[in-house]
Amino acid sequence: LPIYGEFIRAGAQAPDFELVKGDLSPLKLSDLKGKRVVLNIFPSLDTGVCATSVRKFNKLASSLPDTVVVAVSKDLPFAQSRFCTTEGIANVVPASDFRAAGFAGAYGVLMADGPLAGLLARAVVVIDKAGKVVYTQLVPEITEEPDYDAAVEAVGEDAADSIDPAQYGPYVPGITTMVHDALVAGGTEDGGLVDSLV
Repeated sequence: LPIYGEFIRAGAQAPDFELVKGDLSPLKLSDLKGKRVVLNIFPSLDTGVCATSVRKFNKLASSLPDTVVVAVSKDLPFAQSRFCTTEGIANVVPASDFRAAGFAGAYGVLMADGPLAGLLARAVVVIDKAGKVVYTQLVPEITEEPDYDAAVEAVGEDAADSIDPAQYGPYVPGITTMVHDALVAGGTEDGGLVDSLV
């Protein structure tokens, strides 16, 4: 997929950006500090695949802790708001890159060739709470959907990596509960064994 510049890579520090929300107020990456951010980037909500990706990420977003999913395109904020209202999109923040090309250049997602040249390529970028890029996908074929499972997995891995053992001691929520439940199902409640497994 021909793009201007170089697509951002995992391991890089995510560049700050300024996009435009539906109420025409700015949305900056720095506004989302302390949250995980999933950037669902695409050409336009007026295409079937793009609309599908927003609907799917909207469903997935409710299960992603401390995570903001931002749907980024060059659609006007009015069109994005209308789409979200019509479709009942409540878990995704629509943001437009119509005002400046800083985002497209910094993330390397501006299409350089073909009938959609000048619009954003289809891509997903996952950013951790520290502002580091932990996952990227530049979808090679504009008619294909992104890999939702890989994006969700990247958020999940970051969430697991960010657990502070000092906060919970040997009992890590979710993991310890799962191990404990398995032991109870097997007829034992050996807390010492649970501690040794975590």
